[in-house]
Amino acid sequence: MSESSALESLLEMGFPANRAERALAATGNQGIESAMDWLMEHEDDPEVDEAISTEAEKAESAETTETTETTENIENTENMDTGPVRTSLTEEEKEKQTRRMMELIAQKQQEREEREKKERVEQEKQRRKQGQELSAIKQRMQEQEMQKAVEDRRREKQEERMARERVKEKIARDKAERARRFGGSSVDPVSPPAETSTPVQIPSPSSTSQEPPVKKEYDQCRIQVRLLDGSVLTQTFRAREQLAAVRLYVELNWPGGEAGPFNLLTSFPRRVFTEDDMEQPLQELGLVPSAVLIVARK
Repeated sequence: MSESSALESLLEMGFPANRAERALAATGNQGIESAMDWLMEHEDDPEVDEAISTEAEKAESAETTETTETTENIENTENMDTGPVRTSLTEEEKEKQTRRMMELIAQKQQEREEREKKERVEQEKQRRKQGQELSAIKQRMQEQEMQKAVEDRRREKQEERMARERVKEKIARDKAERARRFGGSSVDPVSPPAETSTPVQIPSPSSTSQEPPVKKEYDQCRIQVRLLDGSVLTQTFRAREQLAAVRLYVELNWPGGEAGPFNLLTSFPRRVFTEDDMEQPLQELGLVPSAVLIVARK
C-alpha cells in the first residue's frame, strides 16, 4: 500500500494528520498495522502531535517512500502479464480494513485498561500496607509512652519510699541522741522525773477543744474524666503530679483513635484549666483527694 493510501486510511479512522504522518514515517511506511501499533504505543508522547519538520525525518520518510514505491513498481511490472494493476482499494476492502483496524484499536485499549487496572490494584495494596505500617508504628509509640509513664511513676514511688525511710532513720537517731544525752533514759527531757510526786495534769476538755484541727495530707488523688461520648475514665494519680499527666492519660486512652485538641474543666465551681495550669500539681489546683473533670473541645 502506498503512503498516500495508508495516510488516507488512517485519516478515515479519525487519527489527526500529524499523528498519522509521524506514525507512517516512524514505521517506514510498512503498512497500516505497523502504524497503528506505533500510534497505540506512543499515544501519550508529548511530541506525537507535532508535524514532521526536521530534515532527517523528511529524508528518512522520502527514502522509505521511494523504496516502497520502487518495490511496488517492480511488483507491478512482474504482474503486468497477469492482468491490470489496481491503484487503489475498493470501498469493500477499505471498509474491511477499517473494521479490522478498529478491532485492533479496541484490543489495544482493552489491554491498556487491564494494565492500568492492575497498576491501580497494586497501588491500593501499597497504600494499605503503608497504612498498616503507620498504625503499627503509632501503636508502638503509644506503648513506649505508656511504659515510660509507668517507669517514671514507679521511680517516683521508690524515691518517696526512700525519703520516708530516711525520715524514720532520722527520728530514730534523734531519739537515741536524746536518750544518750539524758542519762540513757528514753523519757522525754521535758517530762518530770518518775520519782517526783508532782501530779500529772490532764488537760481539760475545754483546752482540748481549743486546739486547731490537724489538716490531713493526701499523697494520692482519684480523678474521673468524663469524655465527649459520655464515657468515664478513672485513674489514681499522685498529689504532686502535674495536671499534664492527666491530659496525657486521656490522650493515650482516647476511644476511637487520636484525640483532637480539648480542654479540661470542672463543673462546680466552673473552671477551665489553661496551659499554665498544666504545669501545676494537682494538690495546688484543689483536685485532691478526688475530683471530676470534663473534656470539652477547644
